Amino acid sequence: MKVDHTALNLEPNLSAPDDFYQELVDMHRDLSEQQSALVNAKLILLLANHVGDLAVLREAMRAARQDIAPEAQAGGAHEAELG
Repeated sequence: MKVDHTALNLEPNLSAPDDFYQELVDMHRDLSEQQSALVNAKLILLLANHVGDLAVLREAMRAARQDIAPEAQAGGAHEAELG
């Protein structure tokens, strides 16, 4: 089966997803919130460089943001529900 390297793979692809998740959690252990955000940003940039395809990265960014409303909109929606 030929793999399309220009499309984001959304199928499970980690051989040991629980191990990866544990290492991701461990990476943040004993870090402040600011340090944790910085290490996340560095990890994203390292992985983006590894992927190297802007079209795939754009697709990943769209997928990551899907169903996430900006706080201003989310807060406004919540206030509208309360009103």
